[in-house]
Amino acid sequence: MRRPGKPVLLGLGLVALALAPVGQTDYILYILSSWLVFAIAAVGLNLTLGYAGQISLAQASFMGIGAYTVALLTLAGVPWLVAMPAGVLLCFLVGLALGFPALRVQGHFLAFVTLAFNTLFFLVARNEDWLTGGPYGLSGMPRPDFWLFNTDPNLPFYYFTLIVFVISSALMWGIVRSPWGRAFKALRENPIRAESLGLDTRRITLLAFAIGSAYAGLAGAMFSPLVQYIEPGSFSFVQSLRVLLMVVVGGSGFFFGPVLGAAVVILLPEFLRFTEGYYLMIYATMVILLMVFCPSGLIGLGQRLRDRFRPGRELRGDMKQGAQL
Repeated sequence: MRRPGKPVLLGLGLVALALAPVGQTDYILYILSSWLVFAIAAVGLNLTLGYAGQISLAQASFMGIGAYTVALLTLAGVPWLVAMPAGVLLCFLVGLALGFPALRVQGHFLAFVTLAFNTLFFLVARNEDWLTGGPYGLSGMPRPDFWLFNTDPNLPFYYFTLIVFVISSALMWGIVRSPWGRAFKALRENPIRAESLGLDTRRITLLAFAIGSAYAGLAGAMFSPLVQYIEPGSFSFVQSLRVLLMVVVGGSGFFFGPVLGAAVVILLPEFLRFTEGYYLMIYATMVILLMVFCPSGLIGLGQRLRDRFRPGRELRGDMKQGAQL
């Protein structure tokens, strides 16, 4: 029997996402919307880390830049459809500027650079009361309101978030399948060889940081009307680690890995709350076991299981390669 193709499985997944909130409470709708918002940020980080091989620990700070930009503009009366591109563009430009240190440092040194930027953003957001509201934050941001579509109720906002998530994911799919996507992978595998092949590694590195930052800005632009209250603690270094965990748990370098990882990081703790005071300990233990026994993430684990139960697949691949030789 022929197995369903990827387009069929993708269509079934979208149908499941569309039907997921039916009959759910406002709290469940909020959690599902949060999952989609953080999945957008994780998809952007996956391009920087999983495809281009550049470590970034500042994804939460770019979410904060996007969130504060949208919050300040919408509170001033600017429509969300104008404020959102402004926040995304600002994050793209800041990510482009932050990418310059990536041209000189690599590995854990680059991680320290992005960590320093995240700390700097947190301190500015906490101390500049005149702009960000300081530790008290900003509140009362309106949700997007279109001509025939008001997203103020939680259910319409979930579907609006789903639409933004699908469009942004489709754009990322086009990027990773384009020549730029192949250039990112070449940079990750061997920067010296990529440069010897004529690739401009400087421009590729900068573009990876800028696009990943822009996706975080888009996530922040959605986060601001979702919670309708933002403060510096929402964009601390801990939040950057959560986004990084989403990419690693789901599968770094796999397109759908960050989406699955975001579901684990956001939804799994909620499903474990019936254990009361033990749910965080159970959640942490599950994540540790996953990282120890499956460092390639859940997508990688799925591929290993598929190959194990389909032993003829490897043999057919070797025969095909031999025929090409």
